[in-house]
Amino acid sequence: MPSIHKPGSNSAGAIGYLYRTGRGHEAHTDPHLVASFDGLAPDPGRNPAATFKQLAAYLDLPVKAIDPAERPDKPVWHCSVRAAPEDPVLTDYQWADIARRMTAATGIAPTDDDGACRWIAVRHADDHIHILATKVRQDGGKPRDSYSYKRAQAEARRIEIDYGLRRVTSGDGTAAKRPTRAETEKAQRTGRQSTPREQLRATIRTVVAVSTSPEEFFRLLTASGITTEVLRMPSGDIRGYKVALDGDINAEGQPIWFAGSTLAPDLSYPQIRNRLTATEPPPTGTRRPNPWHQATAATERIPRHLDRPDDPASQAHITAFAEALDALPFYAPVDLRSQLRQAALDFERASRSRIQADHQHARALRGAIHAIARQPVTSDGAAVAVFLDSAVLALIAIQRWHAARHHDQQVEAARRTLANLQTAYDQAAAVPLAALADRRPPRAAAERHAQQVHEFIPTHADRILNDPTWPALATALSDARTAGHDPAHLLRQAADQRALDDARSPAQVLTWRLQRLTQRPAPSPQAQAAMARSTLTHQDKAHSAPPIPRPPSGDPMSTYRRGR
Repeated sequence: MPSIHKPGSNSAGAIGYLYRTGRGHEAHTDPHLVASFDGLAPDPGRNPAATFKQLAAYLDLPVKAIDPAERPDKPVWHCSVRAAPEDPVLTDYQWADIARRMTAATGIAPTDDDGACRWIAVRHADDHIHILATKVRQDGGKPRDSYSYKRAQAEARRIEIDYGLRRVTSGDGTAAKRPTRAETEKAQRTGRQSTPREQLRATIRTVVAVSTSPEEFFRLLTASGITTEVLRMPSGDIRGYKVALDGDINAEGQPIWFAGSTLAPDLSYPQIRNRLTATEPPPTGTRRPNPWHQATAATERIPRHLDRPDDPASQAHITAFAEALDALPFYAPVDLRSQLRQAALDFERASRSRIQADHQHARALRGAIHAIARQPVTSDGAAVAVFLDSAVLALIAIQRWHAARHHDQQVEAARRTLANLQTAYDQAAAVPLAALADRRPPRAAAERHAQQVHEFIPTHADRILNDPTWPALATALSDARTAGHDPAHLLRQAADQRALDDARSPAQVLTWRLQRLTQRPAPSPQAQAAMARSTLTHQDKAHSAPPIPRPPSGDPMSTYRRGR
């Protein structure tokens, strides 16, 4: 895993950091050179007579040799290369080979180029090396190191294969920038659990999720305790913003500012404005639908949207789903918040891709989340369980969508999110499912419901009836009848909303769908009679349907069709 750091102006200072041990540098053990551009660089780690000053002078010689007016202000190039924790400990010889490959790939020292830049590779821990170079070639020219980060990443993927190391998924340039080493060390010194960059990114994502307009976004951002400065064009129109965390200051005592676009690609002002202006208006009238039911219904439709050949619309639904996860920890029961917060952090990487979202297609889910922010969940957590049930199925579809487009990092992020969401769902669903099971209907009613399951959902009937939560589903069917609904019609409607193949527990999925459908007003007697006739017609067609003809044996598509 290579990381190219900001250019430096002082090679002696960088060398001092790499070789320093003791207090504040406990992780630095046995610092020494493993390679250099010519194999002759003095090594203060293994040669007591060598000094940091001598090594810096050896590295800086081409810089000092050119006209001072032509010298770069920051000539020090710095790249660290780290192995994964589970990788075997590499030898000095192997790290030397990796250093040569990295300097060649990035253009610092191309293979067999005698006039290339001078560089050294220092190892001060088992799992990584630091490569320092001066960005003036020995022939006085400048190195061709454009796009060095991408080239380093590509070479790292090849090194992983050659050395049998952990394979890291390739990026697509949409990941948020990771904290620098200096930011991480400062956070540790000041007792912060995360860096200001990470805290600001998480807070801004949450504020975006609950805001209904750009004006409200800035108002809530300021109210959250973040120092905010809105940047305007000469016309007065907003062109951007920058933020600083309270107490995070530089050596001069000034706030350390971050532009939204530097925190994450989707946190620039134009991106936020496009999302906030694509929101479904709140419902009017005296009867307002339950926003949790709205959010659940919109989430249930995500897999269907992702099956369509409209990638910008699909990306919009994924972005809105991410906003739902960002907001959820603040409105869920307290005991679920830690798990949900981690799920939101994990999914942040899966929420972006190179595909430009058409946010108008995800207005319903975004509007429901805004309504939830103004009407928090009840304390029993049943509404959250229902939403999480649909969110798990949506996440499986999102993971499949990214995989079909070879979005490797997004697939991995979705996988991590799924584990946390499933854990949160299990915890949220336990109490309401147990309460339903305790009210299980009489035996005759349960047998009637079991017959309906066999009749309308034959593919999953055995799984449903053998599921420990079947009594809860039977109760939901009886509750539907008590509320004036036709249980058979609702069961078929619940099963038709989305295929149950991806569900860990079809019985639980159907339970939550039935509960939501039961909240609607019961149909009139005339409507029930019409639905009964529709059900009979459906049964007659199913029983009288002709067999599907088998294709001729010579048909090259016959195997595919049988598989379908």
